[in-house]
Parts: sequence; C-alpha cells; structure tokens
Amino acid sequence: MAEKILIVDDDADTLKLVGLMLERQGYEIIVAYNGSQALSKVGSQQPDLILLDAMMPDMDGYAVTRKIRNDPAVSHIPIIMFTAKTMVNDRVEGFEAGVDDYMTKPTHPAELASRVKSLLARNTRSLNRSGKRGNVIGVVGVKGGLGTSTLALNLATVLAEQDQDVLLTDYQPGAGTLGPQLGIMRCNGLTNLLAESPGNINLRSIEGQLVNHSSGLRLLLSSDKPEDVDLSTSAAQAEVLTRQLATLSDYVVIDLGSDMSRMARQTLPQCSIIYVVVEPVRLTLRKGRRVLDLLEDMQLENTNIDVVMIDRVRASVQVPWQAAEDALNHNIVSVIPAVPEVTFQAVEAGQPIVTLHPKNKAAQQYIKLADKIVEIAPPKQKEN
Repeated sequence: MAEKILIVDDDADTLKLVGLMLERQGYEIIVAYNGSQALSKVGSQQPDLILLDAMMPDMDGYAVTRKIRNDPAVSHIPIIMFTAKTMVNDRVEGFEAGVDDYMTKPTHPAELASRVKSLLARNTRSLNRSGKRGNVIGVVGVKGGLGTSTLALNLATVLAEQDQDVLLTDYQPGAGTLGPQLGIMRCNGLTNLLAESPGNINLRSIEGQLVNHSSGLRLLLSSDKPEDVDLSTSAAQAEVLTRQLATLSDYVVIDLGSDMSRMARQTLPQCSIIYVVVEPVRLTLRKGRRVLDLLEDMQLENTNIDVVMIDRVRASVQVPWQAAEDALNHNIVSVIPAVPEVTFQAVEAGQPIVTLHPKNKAAQQYIKLADKIVEIAPPKQKEN
C-alpha cells in the first residue's frame, strides 16, 4: 500500500505542483487548504507524513503542529515545515513546535523526494526496532549544580556526531534544565508520558513527544514547572519508558539528576554505564561515596559504574586526585575542567559545548569519554 502524505497549503498552485511531484514517486496524496482542514484530515486519514505550509490565514503551521503534537492519537506523525521563510528564528520556532524537518520554497523535486523518503524511512525504522535494544547511559550527580546536565548533553552530542542514533532525556520532572540550556521551550514531553498509565506508554506515544535539535539529537525533555516534581515518583512509568526508549536508538543518555528519586532508582538497573559526577571538595566526595555504596548495594551486575570529576574548584583548596579516589574508594575515569565563559556562550547560543567550541579542553574530555562509551558498550545493532 502506498504511503499517504498530507499536503497543507493555502496556495492551490503549490498543492498541485508538490502533489504531482510526490505522486510520481508513488505516494498517495491528500490535500488541505487551511489549518482547520488539516487537523480534520489528520484525524480521519492518519497520513504517514505531513507537508505543512508555515503561513496560512486561519491558523499558521506552527499552531497546527502544536495541536498535532498535543494529540496522542496523531502526535507520532512526522512533519516537514514547507515555507518561503529562511530566517533562523522561524526555523527555531518550527523545531520548538515539533517539526521534524524544514524546507524552503521553491524546492527542487529531487530534494523534496529525498527529504520525504528519508523521514518516512526513519520513522518506520524507529517504530519497528522493538527486537533490538540500545545501550542506556545514566548520568548521576551527587549534588545539584555540578554540571551533570552539561555532561549528559555533550556526551550525547559526541555520540550523535559519530553517526550513532542517540536519544537524550532528563528524568527530572519539575526541574528540567536540558530544554532551557538548548533554548527549547517545548519541554513537556516527559511530563505527558509520565502522566499516562504504564500500559499506554508505547513507541508511537513516545515518538510524538520527542523534539529534534539542530545538533542532530532527539530529545525527551522534562518541564521546569515546580508542580511537576510529584511525577518523580512515577517509577513504573519510568521503567517502561526506559525500556521503550532503548528500542528507538543506539544510545539513550539519561540525566538522572542528583536526588536519587524513585524514577532514578528504577532506571539504574537498565543502564549499561552509570557515570557518577563529583567535584574535588571533601563534603561532595563524602556524598559521592554514599551514592557509590548505594549502587554497590543494588548489585548491578551488568552495569559499568565510573566516576567523572568536574574540576571547578581552585587548586589551592581542592582535594588532590589521588586523595579524592581514596575518599571515594573508586577510580576517577575523567576530570573535566570547568569552562564558565565557554559554558555561558554555549547556553546563549543554545548549542552543546562540543559543537560550539570543539577544540576546547572540556570538549576534548567529553570526546574522550564518549569514545570510552562506544568501547565499553558498542551499539547493539551493529554487533555480528
């Protein structure tokens, strides 16, 4: 059966031209002339992909996208925003609304066919990978403010730049920082899923809550609304969600925060690697030892547990490396220098440090650590 594509545009000539291009590629075409028609046909026709014009008189493409992404029945459908606009801010607005790809008018038939084919294939591949399981990487801070989210973000970015299929998420409902760090406002995906019963969390519902970032990452984000913190007790949902996420990618990198919530404790046994994040301060190292003891008590037989130190303390007052390892009774696999100015620039740009300043000392440490991840836990679907 031919895959079905809904084209939404208030310009009849565009509908005919684009529709003809795609019909010649073997697709079944549905058309809508405005946002209201589009929403009606999305619900009744369940297209495999939507080509959506950004500027329409009754309801623009951004509003249509947001309504689709907030409807669990159709939120999984991939959307290409089709527009004459080329400004970066317009693209950002589209991605934040939940658009999967962006094309400008006019477009070459070969490029249109390639983008459509690629997005349909990626969506099908994601929904059909239930027999394969990727590696889950958990990042745990022993206290807030250490740079745990920054570590998770940059490790995930390096893996994605190495052509791995990567999902990044922060299991911190009510305290999410990854979205704001990347300049993304649509940060309710995790909240929406945790509010469901475990039986309703499936590949399609998850796909509909993912956000795409220009770095190549797919993101499932926690909100920063304080009232959502109650969802941190959703251990059963977290277990199902983690298991499903692992079928959608080579690597799932999870920022587990620093409070060892029920969600975090339920997730840790599914991790291939756990990174415990500390700093060279005696009180922090003491808490780090307690976290490591807890992980040991959990008897995570198939999990590699390592310590990463964020070196953001003046040399004159910090605990030396060897003394820190003695205090933790554990080796430290990486020391990442604090780079406050570079970190500020990255947040302002909405980009990971390794993308904005790849030659920076901190970026180089992130890259080395990501290489160790691939060495310790190679992509499952690439094994012979």
